[in-house]
Amino acid sequence: MKINLDNLIIVRGGGDIASGTIHKLYRSGFSVIVLEIEAPTAIRRKVAFSEAMYDGMAEVEGVICQKANNLEEIESLLLELRIPIIQDETCEILNQLKPIALVDAILAKKNLGTKINMAPITIALGPGFEAGVDVDLVIETQRGHDLGRIIGKGFAQKNTGIPGIIGGYGKERVIHSPADGRIHNICKISDEVTKDQVIATIGNVKVKATIDGILRGIIRDNYPVEKGLKIADIDPRLNEKKNCFTISDKARCIAGSVLEAILLLQREKSNDLF
Repeated sequence: MKINLDNLIIVRGGGDIASGTIHKLYRSGFSVIVLEIEAPTAIRRKVAFSEAMYDGMAEVEGVICQKANNLEEIESLLLELRIPIIQDETCEILNQLKPIALVDAILAKKNLGTKINMAPITIALGPGFEAGVDVDLVIETQRGHDLGRIIGKGFAQKNTGIPGIIGGYGKERVIHSPADGRIHNICKISDEVTKDQVIATIGNVKVKATIDGILRGIIRDNYPVEKGLKIADIDPRLNEKKNCFTISDKARCIAGSVLEAILLLQREKSNDLF
């Protein structure tokens, strides 16, 4: 194959936080391949490359990600300066490609199979990984003073389940599914909504807005959801509609730390050779 393995990074996961990292690495000159599951979930779908698994293509801030079905299509997309995304839950692609780095950006709050020996550099986002054991480095994803901190030994902070505060609202701005079933969206991302407005239905159950604001994200229409699953997010700041279509401050912070971590380990490993 013609892929430049000296510049190749594989990222597990294509959600909105992962997409911030993918976008940053691509813009910094790396070739990036994204591994996803067959039917990924994303709330902030307008800034998630994972949507390409459904639509064939997704664009985030001018960068295009396109679905691939095999290595030949991956090669073609990389040569076209696009980001390939392929269904590969278990990193089977590593049997054929040897990237310089593997980034686990699934954000499952647990390790879904990433191991430190999978690539010369391994990095994971958030809790569920021990730096120096499961991966080389872990990036803190919890909002606060340590957001984006590069951890060389130990773990990221445990998941609190408490959303970050936006416009004075935390848990109130996040909506969880009130029932099992397929969701049918009434409102779309960027719509202005009011408290108790019906934004979707799940069977005969109404999903209502919890506060006034902009619908910042909502899970894909007709997706099968389980009771308790996070399905929507409201931004109370009515003048921030444009934010629905741009990478968040949190995702950018984490992305910068991933880039720094890769460059740091590249330098360290290079020095070890002399």
